[in-house]
Amino acid sequence: MENERRVQQKAPAGRYALLDELRGLDLVSMMLYHACWDMMFLFGIWMDWYAGMPGRLWQQAICWVFILLSGFCVPLGHRTLKRGAQVFAAGALVTVVTLVFMPEDRVVFGVLTFLGSAMLLTGVLEPLLKKIPPAAGLAVSAVLFALTYHLDERWLGFGGLRLALPDAWYANYFTAFFGFLPFDFYSTDYFALLPWLFLFWAGYYLHKAVGRRRMEPLRRSVCPALGWMGRHSLLLYLLHQPVIYGVLSAAAVLFA
Repeated sequence: MENERRVQQKAPAGRYALLDELRGLDLVSMMLYHACWDMMFLFGIWMDWYAGMPGRLWQQAICWVFILLSGFCVPLGHRTLKRGAQVFAAGALVTVVTLVFMPEDRVVFGVLTFLGSAMLLTGVLEPLLKKIPPAAGLAVSAVLFALTYHLDERWLGFGGLRLALPDAWYANYFTAFFGFLPFDFYSTDYFALLPWLFLFWAGYYLHKAVGRRRMEPLRRSVCPALGWMGRHSLLLYLLHQPVIYGVLSAAAVLFA
């Protein structure tokens, strides 16, 4: 009981500690995934499992949790537009740095650009979003996410029910921002507004559907270190790739 009190006291007052810790855990998973990516594509260490379905499922799990959780946490803040502008600017910084220093591994419309865009849109549209009943908003968002999930493959639908989309919609980098990417588009990290905005909004409406009373158990802290990472996720995201690359480069020299 005494240890439990100490753990709980380390979480900042007023925060839902488990949400921070879940974000931190997802961040650790993402860092490990990117370390594997660097080993594969920058250091030539081939891993069949990473290039196959296990790697794909790992990548999707990271993305789904991070985006759904980001949408879930929007109602907890009061500066959605300001936060969205900060995250969007961080995404623009990543794009500029990769275009200048590593254009072959450039990041265009990466996850930070998407999250910033989603926050800005949600902040602007929130007066309208609030008018939609939470259960209906959650259901519609989930259906639209599933419907548009294969937009990059140029079709809408579920399973065998497919509606082919015109090639003319997939014209340039402007259309790629919305999910209609041309064949010559390339980015090592790509999250279009569609379908991912609907997953973000699913998280937003999930928060509304759950309600604050049923969220009280989320205030308990389990791993404060992960909570700290979750609260500083933007800074850690910006720093993790240079650090990972530096560590792997040093290891390659030492064990050459």
